[in-house]
Amino acid sequence: MANIGLFYGTQTGNTQTAAEMIQKLMGGESVVELLDIADASPDDFANYSCIIVGCPTWNIGELQSDWDGFYDELDSIDFSGKKVAYFGAGDQIGYADNFQDAMGILEEKISSLGGTTVGYWSTEGYDFSDSKAVRNGKFVGLAIDEDNQSDLTESRLQSWTAQLKTEFGV
Repeated sequence: MANIGLFYGTQTGNTQTAAEMIQKLMGGESVVELLDIADASPDDFANYSCIIVGCPTWNIGELQSDWDGFYDELDSIDFSGKKVAYFGAGDQIGYADNFQDAMGILEEKISSLGGTTVGYWSTEGYDFSDSKAVRNGKFVGLAIDEDNQSDLTESRLQSWTAQLKTEFGV
């Protein structure tokens, strides 16, 4: 069984595509199991000590619909002792005032439930005005912008997964 669970929600397919790339870059199915949050249960989180959460920011700073529906169920999960990394898709130009807010909303909730955040990512190279996903000058995870910087996605994913391998001890 994989030792990392990657839980994602997707609206347009960008987050699922990124999740599949992360799985491949981390070492494949034997290392990372992909779980669509629409089909997941709170019990699924117990199977992993390392978790990756993927969620696009939707509308005006909102969670993607499947994550929105699952949000209250997070309260029943004990994240103590779990390392949790985050990635999100968003549009820094069209939604500069709430770029990557969904990633920040989930990180805040999961941290309050005992999860240890890993995979912080620099805000350098992005052009936005505000984000709930920024802590101490860094994103709480990898920020992907397929609308405006799709040419940077692959290299960002490669750098971030290399960082995660170290932080997860894989």
